[in-house]
Formats: sequence, C-alpha cells, structure tokens
Amino acid sequence: MANSELDNWHDYRVVSRREIVALLRQIAEKNQLVRMLVHGEADVCVTSILDVDPDNDTLVLDRSIDRDQNRRILSAGKVSCETSLDKIRIMFKLENVRETEYEGSNALEADIPETMVRLQRREFYRMATPVTNPVRAIIPLPDELGGGTASFPLADISCGGIAFLDREHQLGEAMGQTFEGCRIDLPDIGPVVTGLEIRNMFDVTLLNNKTSRRFGCMFVNISRGNLSNVQRYITRLERERNARLAGLG
Repeated sequence: MANSELDNWHDYRVVSRREIVALLRQIAEKNQLVRMLVHGEADVCVTSILDVDPDNDTLVLDRSIDRDQNRRILSAGKVSCETSLDKIRIMFKLENVRETEYEGSNALEADIPETMVRLQRREFYRMATPVTNPVRAIIPLPDELGGGTASFPLADISCGGIAFLDREHQLGEAMGQTFEGCRIDLPDIGPVVTGLEIRNMFDVTLLNNKTSRRFGCMFVNISRGNLSNVQRYITRLERERNARLAGLG
C-alpha cells in the first residue's frame, strides 16, 4: 500500500514504540499469518513473525519457500506487510530486510517499523470499559418505569453503541425501546449525549452470584461531535491496553 493510501488512515496510525512492539508480539504469539507484498499484489509471500527484539530494534520473519522470491525480497530491501489481529486489519512497512539465522534455519530480519496502521470498522469493534470506577450511562426513564433518571455502569463501548449492566432490573423488558437524551460521561473527555435503542439483552451471573441484565444498545441520532468524542475515548482505551501489554512483555 502506497504512503499516500496510508495517509488516508492517519487517525488509525500507531506511533508509540511500546504499542508497536506489543502489537508485533501479539501477532507472533498468536501465529498470525502475515502477507508480505514485495512489489505490490503481484508478488506476495505469506510468512509469520518468529521473534521481536526491541533491544536490537529487529524482528525476525520466516523466509519464503520460493528461492527466487527470497532473492527479490532481499533485493528490494523493503516490503509492505498486512495481517490481522482480533479481526482488525494491521498494515506496516519493513525496511532494511536482510538474511539472518533463527534457531538453526535461514530467516529474514528487518528493523522494527516506526509506525503501524490499524484498519477496523469501528462501529463493530467493541472495547471493554474499566470495571473499577466504571463509566456510567445516565438514562431518563419514562413514566411507566418510574420517571426520573437511572445510572448504569458500562461494560463496553464502540462507535456504534454501548453495552451496560442493569443490576437492579430497573429497565425491565426494554427490548426494542429507544431512550432519548441519554448521557455518557467519558473520563477526561466529557459527556456524550445521544439516543439509545435497546438491540439485545440477556441475564449474566456476577462473581457474587447475583444476576444482572446486560443491555446492548445502538446510538440513535448521535452528532458528529459526540461520535468523535466516543472515538477519542476508544483510542485512549486501546493505548492504555497496549501499554499494559507492553509492560507485561
């Protein structure tokens, strides 16, 4: 993929070295196949990441079984790579590709990329929200449910909606209902106001053996500004998760 195309996905670019190392390690640990594009789609090698060594700024990949293709890879010295992780498409470029030996076999070595690009349909990508000090959705209740407002802890969030827990069963059988003027207070970002349509619900048993009802909701008539704030919060959660993974690595 050309740099001009990558620029179209600037909002999804990962530039933190710790996050990049964490992502590469996850790809390696899950044995995800990596499509290595030598000269575009016409010359593709399917490989995998064998090792990530941030101390030496290198990663090791399996070499092509095709000798001629290996020569083309080494001659080019740089390749574009595509893979996926948790249903998210990931792209990156490798520079300074050279031959190496790994566990007694020939392999390819390259510099750890300075950036990676994550492509995902965020309306379907849900990010778990904190369990301790949870984010809360404030929902105005209709008269038949007692009126006033009720506060519910979030379970996850996406750019398409949220899931929350109704531990006191305040909403009853709300399947298909739409609640207008709901507020979600996102830490360090601010409140998001939107309508919420209940799309699914099911009962879950908590660690204390109490039953809670989990509602999955779709945003209704959410403004562009509010949606932008939701995306900013999801990005922050991703960065915090990757930083934790990098710290454990």
